Amino acid sequence: MSTSEERLNSSLVIVMASAIGIIVANLYYLQPLLHEVRSAFHVSTASTSLLITLIQVGYVIGLFFILPLGDLFVRRNLIIIIFLVAALAMAVASFVHSFAVFAVLTVVIGLSSVAGQIIIPFGADLAPDAQRGRVVGKLMTGLLGGVLLSRTLSGVISEAIGWRGVYLVSAGLLVVTAVVLYFVLPQERARDRFEYRHLMTGGVTMLRNSRELRRRGWFGATAFGAFSVLWSTLAFHLSSAPFHYSSGVIGLFGLFGMAGIVTANITGRLADQGRSTLATQSAAFLIATGFVVLYFGHDSVWFIIVGTIVLDAGAQGIHVSNQSIIYALAPSQRSTINSIYMVCFFTGASVGSLLAGYAYAHYGWNGTCAVGATFGLATIIPAYAWRHEPRSVLAR
Repeated sequence: MSTSEERLNSSLVIVMASAIGIIVANLYYLQPLLHEVRSAFHVSTASTSLLITLIQVGYVIGLFFILPLGDLFVRRNLIIIIFLVAALAMAVASFVHSFAVFAVLTVVIGLSSVAGQIIIPFGADLAPDAQRGRVVGKLMTGLLGGVLLSRTLSGVISEAIGWRGVYLVSAGLLVVTAVVLYFVLPQERARDRFEYRHLMTGGVTMLRNSRELRRRGWFGATAFGAFSVLWSTLAFHLSSAPFHYSSGVIGLFGLFGMAGIVTANITGRLADQGRSTLATQSAAFLIATGFVVLYFGHDSVWFIIVGTIVLDAGAQGIHVSNQSIIYALAPSQRSTINSIYMVCFFTGASVGSLLAGYAYAHYGWNGTCAVGATFGLATIIPAYAWRHEPRSVLAR
């Protein structure tokens, strides 16, 4: 049995996947609560939807400045510290009554949610080469579970104890997870010494030198931009006529995106088999199709459910395919390459949520679908026009 296999057993993968889901959920608890937050702070729909952009901007900042530290410091300690910072930010946000302060804390919450993106390359490093795609797929299952179940959990907790209770429960869960990780995460050898400045610029250099990384960054940006378009406005649409759904019901829509978990595991297997191009093209087709369904079924809950399932499956399929490819480009600097990829990923999400908020405020659900369809076309056209060209970034 190899050293990697000894250190990365199935139980540890489950713990790491769960931790990823718990930390990444912080980015999405707010989405089904937007209409309640709007009422609590007495602000406009446009101002409230801006919170989604702010949390994603915070995440991008964390990806660019914090995630590369995973190639500089022992990741076990770094992960635990970030979990505790995230817990503090969530706890403070639970009781503030100033919208401006809440907005600032939203940025901090986004920034401190990057720990999951440190765990993923950590797990990839521990995995045997022949199983890396499947391990990444399993870790992504945790991430997707956090993304999707966070909305349901948020809605249920909000119905029971109010939207502020969601933040308190999350803070407690983060502290417990930090303690568990302290005891179960393996020690790793001392990291290769890189200058922080080099790590900061190294990702940009990788992006400039690798066509494949640029393409994967584009796919990540457009796919998650489409995903963000839907979830930045869905709560407003479902809380208004003809639906008038509560936060609890809106949160349940997160369950319909569970198809993305199945897609993640299928995509991971396709990547291990060298069929990432097929996985990318199929997922891109699902994204474009999802918004067609959402447009024509704007007043039908069943069409919205189907559109949500299809769109989420496509977006997560693209993401897993991308990560399986980029980790092979620079094996000694996976945190750095993941950092620059995720910056692209969440930049697309920030743009998507910003455009969606404006479109919905001015043109309603049709505006949302028009923006989403544009992101879908920006994904599917290159998916069929570009050919996969894996190559080591460091070799160029």
